[in-house]
Amino acid sequence: MTSKKTGVLALEDGSVFRGTAFGTGRTVTGEAVFNTSMTGYQEVLTDPSYFGQIVTMTAPQIGNYGVNPLDAESDGPKVSGFVVRELSPVASNWRSRGSLNDYLLAADIPGVEGIDTRTITKKLRVAGSMKACLSTEALSDEEAVRRARSWEGLIGFDFVKKVTCSDRFTWQVADPSNAPYVPAGTTLGASTRPQKNYRVAAFDLGAKFSIFRKLIRHGFDVEVFPASATAEEIMESKPDGLFLSNGPGDPAAVTYVHQTVAKLLPQLPTFGICMGNQIITHALGASTYKLKFGHRGGNQPVKNLETGRVSITAQNHGFASDARELEKCAAVVTEINLNDQTVEGLRHRELPVFAVQYHPEAAPGPNDADPLFVDFYRMVESRAAGKI
Repeated sequence: MTSKKTGVLALEDGSVFRGTAFGTGRTVTGEAVFNTSMTGYQEVLTDPSYFGQIVTMTAPQIGNYGVNPLDAESDGPKVSGFVVRELSPVASNWRSRGSLNDYLLAADIPGVEGIDTRTITKKLRVAGSMKACLSTEALSDEEAVRRARSWEGLIGFDFVKKVTCSDRFTWQVADPSNAPYVPAGTTLGASTRPQKNYRVAAFDLGAKFSIFRKLIRHGFDVEVFPASATAEEIMESKPDGLFLSNGPGDPAAVTYVHQTVAKLLPQLPTFGICMGNQIITHALGASTYKLKFGHRGGNQPVKNLETGRVSITAQNHGFASDARELEKCAAVVTEINLNDQTVEGLRHRELPVFAVQYHPEAAPGPNDADPLFVDFYRMVESRAAGKI
C-alpha cells in the first residue's frame, strides 16, 4: 500500500498545520483566508477574486459532488492553495466530470486535507488574515514559516492586471460554456427577459462568468474590456451603461482604473460590485481600507438603510470603503453589513451611479440580490429615454 504524501500549512505567526497532500506537488505563498460556503467549492476555486490567496473551507467535507466545466467561473482555478478538513474519496453526482483532486492536479494547485480547519478559522478571526505558505513537497516547519513571513502581501500590489482579459470581446451566449446549468422544469435563476437590449461596457477586473450571464439574462449586450481600457476606448463602443466587476487585491493600487472610471461616471449610468464598488469609491475621491479577516461566503447579512430590507448575500472581499469619506464625496451609504457595520452599498447623490460590495450574481450563494440587475436595467432605460 502506497503511503500518502504529507502537506503543510504554515502561518506568519509561527503556527504549523500538517495533513495529507492532494492536488499538485508544489510550494506556494499567499494570504490565508477562510470561506463559509457549504457548497460551490468549484466556483470558489475559479473566482479570480481569490488570486493570491490560500483558501480554507469551513464546511467539513469538500469534493463530494466532483467538478464540471459548466460550473467554472473563469478559465480555471485562481486560488494559490486549498485547505479542507476532508477531501471526499468519492465524487458522486450525475453532472460530475472528474474529481477535485484531479482538477487541482491539472491546474497545478496544491491542497492539504486532514487539517483542523476550525482552529485555522478561529485563529484568522481573532488575529486576522495572515501571510501563509502551503506546501505539498518535503518542507520543514521552520522553512515553511520563513516562506510565509517573506511573502510580500497584498497591500499596494496590483493583482487585477494578472487576471483581467488581454483584449476586449463580446460575451457570446451561443457558447455552451457560457450558459449556466438550470434544472429542467424549474425557474431557478430565470427572469423575464426585456424586449429591448441595451449595450453595457463591462470592466473585467477579475470578473466571474456568472456576472456576464446575469447581465445577458437581464437585457444587456455585454462588451467586456480589460482593466487597462481608456475612457475614450469605452466611449467609442457607444455603450448605454457601464459595469464594474469583482476582482482581487488592493483596490487602492489600481490607480489607472480609478482615473478612467472618474472620467466615465458623469457620462454613463454605472453599476459596480465588489472591487467595482471600491473602484467607484476611489473614483469619487474617497478611500478604502483592509478588513481584519474579510467577508467570504454565502451567508453575509446586509441591511438596506433606505428600505429597511435585509438580504443574505454572497461575498468575497478583504477591503472596504470608508463611510465618512464617501459622505464627503457626494455619495450616500445605502447598505451596511449587519455583522460589522461596514459599507455594503453606495449611490451618488446626483449621478445615476450605484454599487454594492457583495456579489449579486451569487454562484455560489443566495439570490436575494438578483433584483439589482433589474434596477440597473431601469436606470439605463431611463437615461436612454432622457428621464435622468
